[in-house]
Amino acid sequence: MRVRPAAALVLLIAASPALAGERDQLNACKTLIAAHPAGAPETPDVARCRQIIKEWTLRDSRRSVDENGEPLR
Repeated sequence: MRVRPAAALVLLIAASPALAGERDQLNACKTLIAAHPAGAPETPDVARCRQIIKEWTLRDSRRSVDENGEPLR
């Protein structure tokens, strides 16, 4: 399997919470999912990123303020 340099960077950020903040990790996962070809077999990294995005969606739906403390509504 050959990994492109940009994909390798995204994988590094997504796989290493100590190196990236939570928002950076979410953004890296979104980039990885967007770059994943349709119909290609799902790798463990892609599956992990899908789970991270799902958790963020659930968490954001319960928040009443954004990351800066401003009201959402």
